[in-house]
Amino acid sequence: MGILSLITGKPGASGFGSGSTAEQVTEGISAAGLTVLVTGGSSGIGLETSRVFALRGAHVIIAARNTEAASEARKRIMEIHPVARVDVLKLDLSSLKSVRAFADQFNSMNLPLNILINNAGVMFCPFQLSEDEVEMQFATNHLGHFLLTNLLLDNMKTTAKSTGIEGRIVNLSSVAHLHTYPKGILFDQLNDKKIYNDKMAYGQSKLANILHAKELSRRLKEEGANITVNCVHPGLIMTNLMRHSFALMKAIQVVTYLFWKNVPQGAATTCYVGLNPQLKGMTGKYFADCNEEKTSAHAKSDALAKQLWEFSEELIRSAK
Repeated sequence: MGILSLITGKPGASGFGSGSTAEQVTEGISAAGLTVLVTGGSSGIGLETSRVFALRGAHVIIAARNTEAASEARKRIMEIHPVARVDVLKLDLSSLKSVRAFADQFNSMNLPLNILINNAGVMFCPFQLSEDEVEMQFATNHLGHFLLTNLLLDNMKTTAKSTGIEGRIVNLSSVAHLHTYPKGILFDQLNDKKIYNDKMAYGQSKLANILHAKELSRRLKEEGANITVNCVHPGLIMTNLMRHSFALMKAIQVVTYLFWKNVPQGAATTCYVGLNPQLKGMTGKYFADCNEEKTSAHAKSDALAKQLWEFSEELIRSAK
């Protein structure tokens, strides 16, 4: 999408654009009978995504680290849509132990799983390691979602096969994947504090989201599973994600205000890719403003995607 389309909201080939809202891109589409899991669904675009899926009739599971905030989010959704089905479960994506506990709890509920929205994340945080000794942005934005997706995948395959309804996985990435370290992923220096750059580390984690979707999409196609995996860039939205760089982002917003979206617009691409029937069978793609968009050279690399998959599996094994 060009700069003019971004500013004006002019629709692209999908019929939607940067000005479209989550309700608009799902208008007339029923999610009744579907179970949708949204990580980080207690605030910002995650909350709006949860609300709109609930509005369309889905059973929404909000997975969040702060269950108090998530319960408040559930209350807000129920006040607007009294017949909505929304549940809250605790999930800290920076902790592989928490991810495993969440997956065990969810799978024990004997619920189907049609749509997985890997939405939660952190951004531009100071250098720190997770409890599993992994750089925090990579641990939260990529590794936690990587393990979560793998642990829920059998459920999604079973659901898709038994219902005949295509399963969908949506990874929230970002245009920031263009601004990463020169090698793309610092496999050998992931935890090196000396070379850590909070902006590039964020870009690295967002590149990892795309590469994860790319490799998982390939694997699922190879085995004939009825599940698609795609990535989205939601756009520039002032949310809690920017808490570590609020002053900087406010300053940037002043001079780039024409490019920023509100929360309903920010959740649109996620909801479009997660639910709209136009995308049936489309997998391994990257979307922005509800239209397919180009990615970086690193994001197109099959070899890098495979290497990241193997690296992620090794990190998880070593953390046990």
